[in-house]
Amino acid sequence: MVAKMRHSRSVPPGATSPSRAFLAKKEREMSTKSATYDRERAVAIEAVSEAAQLCRRVQQRRIAGVALTKGDKSPVTIADFGSQALVCRRIAVTYPDDAVMGEEDAAELRDPANAAVAAQVVAEVREQVASAAASDVLGWIDRARSDGGSSRFWCLDPIDGTKGFLRGEQYAVALALLEGGRAVVGALACPNLAFGASAGCLLVAVRGQGTTLLALDGKESVRARTSPERDGARARIVESVEAAHGDHGSHARVREALRCTAESVRLDSQAKYAVLARGDGDVYLRMPTSADYRENLWDQAAGSLVIEEAGGRVTDVDGKPLDFTRGRKLTANQGIVATNGPLHDAVVAAIRSLRRL
Repeated sequence: MVAKMRHSRSVPPGATSPSRAFLAKKEREMSTKSATYDRERAVAIEAVSEAAQLCRRVQQRRIAGVALTKGDKSPVTIADFGSQALVCRRIAVTYPDDAVMGEEDAAELRDPANAAVAAQVVAEVREQVASAAASDVLGWIDRARSDGGSSRFWCLDPIDGTKGFLRGEQYAVALALLEGGRAVVGALACPNLAFGASAGCLLVAVRGQGTTLLALDGKESVRARTSPERDGARARIVESVEAAHGDHGSHARVREALRCTAESVRLDSQAKYAVLARGDGDVYLRMPTSADYRENLWDQAAGSLVIEEAGGRVTDVDGKPLDFTRGRKLTANQGIVATNGPLHDAVVAAIRSLRRL
């Protein structure tokens, strides 16, 4: 799906846009400020890389060549639990006192009726941690019980994009470190989003230090930068595949307001954030399908920092910053608007005008 989008270089042309000025400022900050969060950054890379390896293995073994209905969740369940176990293990080894907010817990796996699934989860984890006992694996999964707040904690989505995973398409392992209600480290592993000769990519960001785009095999890396596009008519818009994840009708009206003629490109998961951060898209819309719907924190924390540190902006549909201090849901925000930066105000203005109709 990404191949349908207009090609954009990792370092886009043009040196006068606000996005490039923003990045120049970041470069100056990096040269004058001693490095921070180096250890956390390394842990985040290791954690999502290990989890992506497990997820890729499960997807290839259990999906390739097999027709699955959307109701068959066993492969993604195994990968969800295994991914969470590996990420929480890596955090526990380095930061044993840090809390983790995650999407899963091991209660289902402790049910005797799910013994076969539990055994498969343990077996997958053991392929990477040979000494892991079943009790270790379940314990690692259960470390992710934090409800967040304003203190320091990690936020994990072990597989973002369940249906994409089941289709053999896009999904992501998303991990962020939050302090004082702000994401300060974010990492996205996208095993099926190609970068150069690599079948997958990884983006990692540290607040004030920019975003790095790496091949998932670790053989190539560049500075990630959003596009400099200013013309709404030329905007490359991405949205979720599933209509339940965003109001496609409202998205179409925003495209019309921007006079954008190209159809939106749809793909699953925070891979959309990766696409924008590396300059291969300009706008990501996630307008709510109902007035009371609120986003999960783990669906936005890592990706929002990755885009912001690449030069873009992320807010809710009203233009308000995302508030990560209110537990597992973004109760103070509605919907998501992520852009390359220069287009942000125009997109929010278009949404505001449409919502008044």
